[in-house]
Amino acid sequence: MINTIFKDPKTRFAMVFQLAMIALAGFCFMRTVLLIWAWSYLDGPSFEWVYIFGQGLIYDIAFISYFYIPLVLFFLVVPNKWFNGRIFKYLTLAVSFLILSGLGFCLVSEWYFWSEFGVRFNFISVDYLVYRREVTDNILQSYPVFWILPVLFIIAGAVLYLIRPSLIRSLAISESFFKRLITAGCLLLIPLISFLMLNQSQRRFSDNNYINELASNGPYQLFAAFRNNSLDYHQFYAIGNDNELSEILKDHVQGTEPDEGIYSIARHVEEKGVQKRLNVMLISVESLSAKFLTRFGQEQNITPFMDQWFKKGKLFTNFYATGTRTARGLEAITLSIPPTPGRSIVKRPDNSKMFSLGKVFTDMGYDTAFLYGGRGFFDNMNAFFSGNGYRIVDQPRLSNREVTFKNAWGVCDEDLYNRAIKEAGQDYDAQKPFFFHIMTTSNHQPFTFPKGKIDLAPGEGKTGSGRFGGVKYTDYALGRLIKMAKQEPWFEDTLFVVVADHCAASSGKIGLPVKKYHIPLFIYSPKYIKTEEIHTLSSQIDIAPTLLSLLNISYDSFFFGKNILAPDFNGRAFIANYQKLGLIKNNELLFLSPGKGINRVDLLLKKAVLEKVTPNYPGVMELMSYYQGADYVFTHRFNRWHDRQSQIANKSELSLTGPEI
Repeated sequence: MINTIFKDPKTRFAMVFQLAMIALAGFCFMRTVLLIWAWSYLDGPSFEWVYIFGQGLIYDIAFISYFYIPLVLFFLVVPNKWFNGRIFKYLTLAVSFLILSGLGFCLVSEWYFWSEFGVRFNFISVDYLVYRREVTDNILQSYPVFWILPVLFIIAGAVLYLIRPSLIRSLAISESFFKRLITAGCLLLIPLISFLMLNQSQRRFSDNNYINELASNGPYQLFAAFRNNSLDYHQFYAIGNDNELSEILKDHVQGTEPDEGIYSIARHVEEKGVQKRLNVMLISVESLSAKFLTRFGQEQNITPFMDQWFKKGKLFTNFYATGTRTARGLEAITLSIPPTPGRSIVKRPDNSKMFSLGKVFTDMGYDTAFLYGGRGFFDNMNAFFSGNGYRIVDQPRLSNREVTFKNAWGVCDEDLYNRAIKEAGQDYDAQKPFFFHIMTTSNHQPFTFPKGKIDLAPGEGKTGSGRFGGVKYTDYALGRLIKMAKQEPWFEDTLFVVVADHCAASSGKIGLPVKKYHIPLFIYSPKYIKTEEIHTLSSQIDIAPTLLSLLNISYDSFFFGKNILAPDFNGRAFIANYQKLGLIKNNELLFLSPGKGINRVDLLLKKAVLEKVTPNYPGVMELMSYYQGADYVFTHRFNRWHDRQSQIANKSELSLTGPEI
């Protein structure tokens, strides 16, 4: 058959078959390469090998069949006279070259994506396509693109040269429309069957996440991610009785005096003592995994400032990021809500006027601002924060004189901190307290930063220091910020909060590798915060209530998080990716996954083992109450302060006038 396709073609559709065979070989080669990369994470030879290459072949065929639909339809309708002509021959050769080059680029891109994230293309790659400018600049600054592209063109040209004789022979074939229709119909039947019978559920064969990823197809996953960027909770996840789960959620979150209404966790938080009207600088540091700090086992001395500074305030050592992306961290810190499946609330439409940390400070008369080193268009940050009452200061709002260095993702941390110091000074002169949420960018690939600042070279590759350089420069810039702040009159009455948005890597065997969500939380103010380590298990949704409690601020709340320092705080942490929704508690991880799955991992075991459990298993109902409750609250707009005020007003009006008769 292969000999017929490549040496003696019998149909004008031979080009489709030829390119499909080459693509299948390329995908199989990439699967083998990734299998070698992930070898240490697999359990050895078993039936799973059959699944990896068998299921992988099915996904490969499905993607190729979708891809060739326009080509098949075009070959169907083109008359023989045009098809056999000289112009069509050159057009076919050019299209074949572009397809082969695109295949090579796809394989190389998938390798780099896997090496960074440990998975096939997914929703992250969708984000990268949406925000073209940042991603294009990042690729050009991170990878040897101008070496890769010529090599790919040479390889594509060589392959085209080998199949060129058979292509030209196929272009000389004359076929009746009826014969073309039969061949095209058979070819188009494959994508139709794939659409009706194949989806992402077939890639959940194993408890080992790497096996499922290896059995996938990168481009197929990319397009599937477009469809699954937002998941219907009730369609994909195990569902409990809303009334029962609502009571469980209220018991864990609300405590006494529960509000009427299902999943309504609204309450007034009353703090004792005199309110501390302090300034707050909350710094979300890009990709600051706990493992980078000496306190958590790092031996390379890449955080010399933080290693000493974190001994002078309140360090939370058992603290976790809720997600794997910046938008997830911003969502949890700002809204104090568990992650919902699919895209972050930050990136969804209709996400304004929500109960947020910034809303509390704005109501207290603070200047509330979001300062970002990059362009706030990315991840919809500007729309989200401005829609929730924050003033925006991002890269486009910095003057040329303020920018000393920038890369694909934004200005260097020093430039951002310089602007923060300037903004704080202006508020101090205006006798107005400030709450600044600062989001950095320097600790991000391509890890470039101003030269001469640290003893590591910026960038990646043979000359650059890569991630360690990005971390050490981040540490240096933080030290410089505090040094400058100490010279300012507002320093003594300012609370500094440092937390990571997420870890530097998130891939793992079980899909939710707990260690890769471990981040530091540090609160510093020499005059007001005593030095201690807090070992209570907690996560990013607890930052807002903890911070407000430290300031003795009373407020109306719809936060899911609680004050970590409260005597009645029951340690637990929420971690998730865009599909799996987890709860860490009592040395175990429970999580929900699409397909109504409920799983458990014993965190005391050295080797992670995934167990399937039922809703009756202890802790599952609590898990479901948080995530089903979060979905219900968001979709029903319960955590919107504007809607809440309207509801209260309507209730008051009814109580005064009585029901209509």
